[in-house]
Amino acid sequence: MSRTKPEAVRRLRCAIYTRKSSEEGLDMEFNSLDAQREACEAYIASQRAEGWVALRDRYDDGGFSGGTLDRPALAQLIADIEAGLIDVVVVYKIDRLSRALMDFSKLVEIFDRHGVTFVSVTQSFNTTTSMGRLTLNILLSFAQFEREVIGERIRDKFAASRRKGMWMGGPVPLGYVVKDRKLVIEPAEAEQVRTIFRLYARSSSTAQVLKELHARGIRTKRGAVFDRGYLLKFLHNKVYLGLAVHKDEVYPGEHAAIIDRKLWDDAHAVMANNRVARAAVARTAQPALLRGLIFTETGAAMTPHHTKRKGKRYCYYTSMDVIRKRPAAELRGPQRLPGAMVEDAVIGEIRRMLRTPEVAARTARAVRKDRPDLDETTVVAALAQFDDLWKALIPAEQARIVQLLVARITVSEAGLAIDLRHDGLGAIAALMAPPKKEVA
Repeated sequence: MSRTKPEAVRRLRCAIYTRKSSEEGLDMEFNSLDAQREACEAYIASQRAEGWVALRDRYDDGGFSGGTLDRPALAQLIADIEAGLIDVVVVYKIDRLSRALMDFSKLVEIFDRHGVTFVSVTQSFNTTTSMGRLTLNILLSFAQFEREVIGERIRDKFAASRRKGMWMGGPVPLGYVVKDRKLVIEPAEAEQVRTIFRLYARSSSTAQVLKELHARGIRTKRGAVFDRGYLLKFLHNKVYLGLAVHKDEVYPGEHAAIIDRKLWDDAHAVMANNRVARAAVARTAQPALLRGLIFTETGAAMTPHHTKRKGKRYCYYTSMDVIRKRPAAELRGPQRLPGAMVEDAVIGEIRRMLRTPEVAARTARAVRKDRPDLDETTVVAALAQFDDLWKALIPAEQARIVQLLVARITVSEAGLAIDLRHDGLGAIAALMAPPKKEVA
């Protein structure tokens, strides 16, 4: 009697992915990531008869939000999938992989393209069937809804706390320490704060104040040397008046003020005079704000030109087609525009962009690649100070900011079309954020 040899079970390589949004508790001996992995390993062991084998490689993202795909362990997981090293992706719950429906659809597309099966231990479904995909999308919709509701609650609680003047975290300003979650004056540093404001109130330039601060050895809270940008942000910080600021709204703070209103006003009066003087000196020497960025709808560059009438200087952007005397019949759209009008429109669009939550989140992700010490709250706070910083910059510095953020401006009968450089957001946020702490 002959016997047939049983077919060998195909070996399926299973990658376990774990994630936790916050870093709280990760230093514990048995944390949330370990609990997720243990549950996934037990599930894989139950499927041993089907050839499932857990890979030893760990794909753990501790302290990363599920609302973005910008996670190191997830990036490594995708790279290994594309290299053909994984057959099954196992997670404890689907929201560990992603809480955003669009992001998850991108991941499922990658899984399908490489023949990878996705499994959730606590939610049974099969992504290879239409019913499984429907179930997955329903679950993801609820996960995304839960994430958005949680975000709204956090924002509402933050706003309510700021209205009460409470300290809600972030970089501690020079002159204060945090005790029992409240700002308390640190006498030695507070005297340095008063010194900085007094120096500026009787100075003739920012450079003069910086030189004096360097000579006295006065540094930032993190021990870095004061530079121009940081000094101007420092002087605009209303926390020193005993106030709490939230989205341009000012409330009385729980903490005590370090300086009085008169000293604040004196310093800002000097700042305004310095700004006017710098602008008057630099205006004739510096190039136009939008040089090299503005074009007509036919692709012709618009170059800056100036005229003087009754001693007053006027700036225009004129099409090269007009300068080269191209026939009028071939011209389309405006060929000559007032410089101030165009520049104000562009700056207004930049201000609007920096206030949007989507840009703030994207900027936080971009800047953390070079500045992992900055969290999203710090980046959002830095972007909120853009208006004050812009007013304090000389034209050459303003032109540099515009070059970082604007790719192209197209002028047509319909108006201005502004193409922005989203990759420049990280550089802008890093410029306005607190200096990186120096390591001794």
